[in-house]
Amino acid sequence: MENKKKTLKILAASDLHGDTSQIKKLALQAEEEKVDLVILCGDLTSHLPTDNIIKPFTDKGKKVLIVPGNHDGFALGDFLADLYPIRNLHGTSTQYYNIGFFGCGGANVGLEALSDEEAFDTLKKGFYNVKQTKQKIMVTHVHPSGTIVDKIIPGAGSKGVKKAIDLFKPDLLLCGHIHEAAGMEDMIGTTRVINVGKQGKILELELN
Repeated sequence: MENKKKTLKILAASDLHGDTSQIKKLALQAEEEKVDLVILCGDLTSHLPTDNIIKPFTDKGKKVLIVPGNHDGFALGDFLADLYPIRNLHGTSTQYYNIGFFGCGGANVGLEALSDEEAFDTLKKGFYNVKQTKQKIMVTHVHPSGTIVDKIIPGAGSKGVKKAIDLFKPDLLLCGHIHEAAGMEDMIGTTRVINVGKQGKILELELN
């Protein structure tokens, strides 16, 4: 009998903006579908109280990775990572099995806007520690320039994120930011780009 291949099951979502009912719904989905990892791609709040954003997931024993969005601020990402047993991927990285994760929060708009160079340098910093992993997943809030999302809002994408994709060639980029693009997928070279959106997306990755 052939052995079943091992997989890593991920639930990724973005732009929740403090919607606690949707967060609880996603946490229940993570439990019911037995996901191994939850990834939240920014704009967790809208400068609202941070109660019950992460807790519904950790209460169900789920590992959580985040990047802050332009509505969150970078301090919030660090605060949540100190408050809960989760990992803020902004400028850092982590590894599960043979899959490396690295990321960059924020966007190219707002009071804490990142320049293209800053976004690229942040991703480069995180990539360094996972460059030897067999699979790589980049997690950002803002989407890269040069995808179909630019047809919705021209110029909203980040050239810094696009440069990181071109050079680092992650297998997958998970992002959010543009609500109208929720669920959209595109390819940049060999990188699959997904705007995971508020409703979330389940991904199952083979551990080879």
